[in-house]
Amino acid sequence: MIFYNVGLKKKVGFTASKKVGNAVKRNLAKRRLRALFFELCGEIDSGSYVFVAKSKIVDMDYESIRKNLIWSLKRLKCMKN
Repeated sequence: MIFYNVGLKKKVGFTASKKVGNAVKRNLAKRRLRALFFELCGEIDSGSYVFVAKSKIVDMDYESIRKNLIWSLKRLKCMKN
């Protein structure tokens, strides 16, 4: 889940609730989201982003998470491509 607010500079936050799993799984989810955000940072418009990890993210592979994230960012119209 992504929350986006238009702004002049990029700000980002990552969160994962206990519904995602134990501390190891929550940290894994946030690490994956963080890595993908910084990988796509050049293509994303400026603004405030909050990425909320859902429980399915720990079972998904990196490439499918990337594909879903790109789709979501395009749907929010905050991705340049």
